[in-house]
Amino acid sequence: MPTVITSKQANPVGVVMILVVGATAHFGRETVEALAAAGAPVRALSRTPDRAALPAGVDVVRGDLTDAASLRPALRGVRTLFLVLPYGLAPNGLLAEAADTGVRHIVFLSSGAVVDGADVQPDVIATHHAGVERAIAESGIPWTFLRLLFPAVNALSFAMQLKGSDVVRGAYAEAAASVVHERDVAEVAAAVLTGDGHAGRTYDLTGPASLTQAEQVRVLGEVLGRPLVFEELPDADVREQLSRFLDGPFVNALFDLMAATVGKPAPLTDVVERLTGKPARTFAEWAADHRADFA
Repeated sequence: MPTVITSKQANPVGVVMILVVGATAHFGRETVEALAAAGAPVRALSRTPDRAALPAGVDVVRGDLTDAASLRPALRGVRTLFLVLPYGLAPNGLLAEAADTGVRHIVFLSSGAVVDGADVQPDVIATHHAGVERAIAESGIPWTFLRLLFPAVNALSFAMQLKGSDVVRGAYAEAAASVVHERDVAEVAAAVLTGDGHAGRTYDLTGPASLTQAEQVRVLGEVLGRPLVFEELPDADVREQLSRFLDGPFVNALFDLMAATVGKPAPLTDVVERLTGKPARTFAEWAADHRADFA
């Protein structure tokens, strides 16, 4: 069972309390679970703690990133912080409180779209994440950045189309990505949060193979036992449709990133294996783990 430490208890000598911000999002929740399974003293920030549904032994505390004053109790006794931010939200209030309360290490889940050294970032996704990285660096708190470009959970967007057909329709069938299982992201984050020697490092997270969107759909079909295929649609049509529901500049940035990968195998790194001691999970493993989402 994980160590149980609540915000009302004094931190035991030598224990490094870890706070996960964004604890109910995909990657935050997985990281909380990985830390709890390892017996690490973990605290989770949530606007609605009673609905967080996190593992037993996790100290779930109320806090809102848009209200800096609400964060101070959650930061009490925290020395290490994992930050998963919604796109577009600035962490300035959190960083000020973290500096005041003695946080000694911030691990931020950033984006592989960031271009180091660029005077102007290429798109709004890169601009947002580079801005957060810069704010963290300027806070004076030691940092580690985990950069992720195309997570495997993006494939959950196929599920709605597959309810009534064996065809996934979208732009860029040959867009390539080294998609990453969210559990690998969480285990890397847990290793960095509980280990030494990571301050000032930037890690690019990838899966074990480069797969096009068409290949992802084929693999998904093999796992599900269905003859799935990817049918390519014109870029402009899909952008226009998605822009009805999502921020237009964000959609454009995402599609431009995909377009740039057509015909180019995605780069691979050994970060997952090097930091966790286990090979990165394959997309087939991810599909098997999410079989129920495609039922």
